[in-house]
Amino acid sequence: MIKKIFLTGLVIFLFVQCTKERNPFLISNKAVGNLTIGMKIKQVDSIFAMDSIVRLSPRQNQSSSFGELEIYEKSGKKLLLISPANNYDPDALIENFQFFDDRYKTVKGLNINSTFKDIKENYEIANIETTLSTVLIILKDSDLFINIDKKELPENFRYNPNLVIDATNIPNEAKIKYFMLSWKIDDL
Repeated sequence: MIKKIFLTGLVIFLFVQCTKERNPFLISNKAVGNLTIGMKIKQVDSIFAMDSIVRLSPRQNQSSSFGELEIYEKSGKKLLLISPANNYDPDALIENFQFFDDRYKTVKGLNINSTFKDIKENYEIANIETTLSTVLIILKDSDLFINIDKKELPENFRYNPNLVIDATNIPNEAKIKYFMLSWKIDDL
């Protein structure tokens, strides 16, 4: 009798665990909502079946989903951009994401509307690189990277691309310009 109760409890537990749905907006190093590392770009259609998918592939006469894809809600709100490792291969693995909707966030709450203060308080910064118009922030132990527009910096740091910028030079209230994730699919 005890074995039957235990077995029934175990089956119920496993059933509940298997049917638990992922947060469709949660970002981690291994998943973005229901998309997981190692998925192919052609699988995006089934994950976003209720949304609009716009192909940005240079081969406009192709009907299958491959190449860069923009995902929009049916209401027209842009959610994200998904890029494969190879734009011409429908079997290419998903490699990069750019997030446009603030519902996409990490476990620590970081999203497109976060500030540099939010980044500093929740993540260790591995590196800061300067481009012509942005500051690229690479996070330690994370596949996330963030760009902050140089317009958010003090005037003396905006115009010299060779100037070394560190975390103390970026104001706490600086807003994120680009919020992105890049999976290291070569390691799969």
